[in-house]
Parts: sequence; C-alpha cells; structure tokens
Amino acid sequence: MTELHQVDYPSPIGVVEITGTEQGIVSLYFSEREQPLHAVQSDTPQVLQTALQELDEYFKGQRTEFTVPCISSGTEFQQKVWAALPSIAYGKTASYRDIAVAVGNEKSVRAVGNANSKNKISIIIPCHRIIGSNGKLTGYAGSLSRKEWLLKHEQAVQNNQMKA
Repeated sequence: MTELHQVDYPSPIGVVEITGTEQGIVSLYFSEREQPLHAVQSDTPQVLQTALQELDEYFKGQRTEFTVPCISSGTEFQQKVWAALPSIAYGKTASYRDIAVAVGNEKSVRAVGNANSKNKISIIIPCHRIIGSNGKLTGYAGSLSRKEWLLKHEQAVQNNQMKA
C-alpha cells in the first residue's frame, strides 16, 4: 500500500490540509483547525512540498495554474467533470450548466453539482469557479465565504495583471 503523508498550509482564509503520496495529491481541503498541525518533515514527499510552494504562489497572486500531479478517484462522470474544471480560466466563473455542456450532457446539471461537491482536491481542481446559472454563489465544501474570497482574489490578481 502507498504511504500517505499530510502537510498543512496556513492560507489567508484558514488552514489547508494536503494529503498525498510520492505520486500526487489525493486531497486538499480547508481544515476546521485554526493552527497548522502537520509540518513538512524530512520524509515529506517532494510532491507535497511542490503543492505547498504552488499554493503559496497562488495566494500571493503569482500563480494562476497548478502543475502538481493529482490523484483523484471517482466515477467516470465525476472524473469528466473534474477534468473540465481547470478549463475555466483563472479569475472567471462558469455555471453548472456550462460544465454539463462541456462534458457532453447538457441535462446533467444536478449530476455536475454532485460531482463538484465530491471534489477532494479543492483550489487545484477549481470547483470554486462554478456558480449558479443566475450568477449566485452556490455550494462549496470550504464554505461560501471562502469561495467568495477565492473568486475575488483571482479577479483582483487578474485585473492587476491586465493593468501591468
């Protein structure tokens, strides 16, 4: 069995817990802990150290795409949805219906929402960029206030890059 390792990242909106193996990230989510618990150890896989670096760059506005490998497990449909999410441009949003169309089944809006809620690799697989067709923020496992913060952060970074 592949050994799992954990590290925490103290983001501006809460502790992010990252779990992974030598091969990739298997989960990344906001913890309810107020302080980081899992620090980088001498045996922490490079992939987790890369995830920490890329998250740090993301929160500093220096990274708009992630390159760290991810290992997600889910149904074939969930995998299709998760594969479609990174195509939503940084600083932009898409509706559940947009993703349903992108995965080839425009009537699967609810199933897209369900798949989105099962995403275990938050931020890197950007489920926070999905909003309701009415433009309202809906559902985010990390809390709607964090979803709003992430979207505003990305839009502010994008606007600053456009001005430069």
